[in-house]
Amino acid sequence: MSASLDDLPLRDDLRGQIPYGAPQASLPVTLNVNENTHPVPEDVADDILDAIAQALRDINRYPDREFTGLREGFADYLGHGLQAEQIWAGNGSNEVLHHLLQAFAGPGRTAFGFTPTYSMYPLLTGATGATYVSGTRGEDFTLTASDAAEQIDRAQPDVVFLCAPNNPTGTPLRLDVIEAVYEASRGIVIVDEAYQEFAPRDEPSALTLLPGRERLVVSRTMSKAFAFAGARVGYLAADPAVIDALRLVRLPYHLSALTQAAATAALRHAPTMLGMVDDIVAQRDRISATLSALGYSPYESWSNFVLFGGVRDPRATWRGLYDRGILVRDVGLPHTLRVSAGSEDESTAFLEALASL
Repeated sequence: MSASLDDLPLRDDLRGQIPYGAPQASLPVTLNVNENTHPVPEDVADDILDAIAQALRDINRYPDREFTGLREGFADYLGHGLQAEQIWAGNGSNEVLHHLLQAFAGPGRTAFGFTPTYSMYPLLTGATGATYVSGTRGEDFTLTASDAAEQIDRAQPDVVFLCAPNNPTGTPLRLDVIEAVYEASRGIVIVDEAYQEFAPRDEPSALTLLPGRERLVVSRTMSKAFAFAGARVGYLAADPAVIDALRLVRLPYHLSALTQAAATAALRHAPTMLGMVDDIVAQRDRISATLSALGYSPYESWSNFVLFGGVRDPRATWRGLYDRGILVRDVGLPHTLRVSAGSEDESTAFLEALASL
């Protein structure tokens, strides 16, 4: 007979918790985890394969511990005068965020996020032994500079998470809110820009706020706009002193040579890789417009997904879509569901299935 968790000397703070995970199912149309459903272009895939093949020739050796070439590639991609010494990377943005919490949170410290927001923030916080504190948003999930700063001033957390645009709501986050939160805080302020490439082109990134703010961190991922979710590559930009702090907690050689080679090659093709973003944004806006026409209430989204309200019975609607071969996400917000913007055919399949309900 196998043991259960209750039979093991598990940490008390982990008892009763449920692992992170969205439903997985082999359905024709999966639009539940905000993936980029467009495949990597064939010519780019060929170059990535060549880079991986070259890296395999030296696979008996440890990889570059400082992943210098990759950091240079990220600095060049982000622009804003950033240098390689201001860049960090990990196996997905979750590992990057975990490094930050290991360095700046931990037992006896707190991390703060404005609920609802990315569900991994409290899980990552708890894994480091820190306490997670939930703030609040407006009824439309927005944040104002004055309200956000007031909440931070009261809580005085060691780490603040600002999801821009926000997941799971898609809500934009203006720079004045970030500035106000930074001024009100004494700890590390993390702006999670996982979906930034899907925001309007004329809207500035939090990267513009980095100069002179040594406690500000801007994190990104290659999973979304770069269609690189399976490669697991996340990164951040910050003051070089923050990067030095992260070296204290990272595991040795945490980025494999194959990961470094693949990501570096993909960055060389950034314009091509990002060429699909406009199509995804067009499908996102098409979904929002059609949802409104069907009587639902889509929230403003600067991401690659749409959260929509007006769903009388989310569980029944989710099941109805599932039975029609469409997988979306019930994120637990009352009378809402969330759908990722897929290809034109996938978006059409979702909208037709929803209309049939």
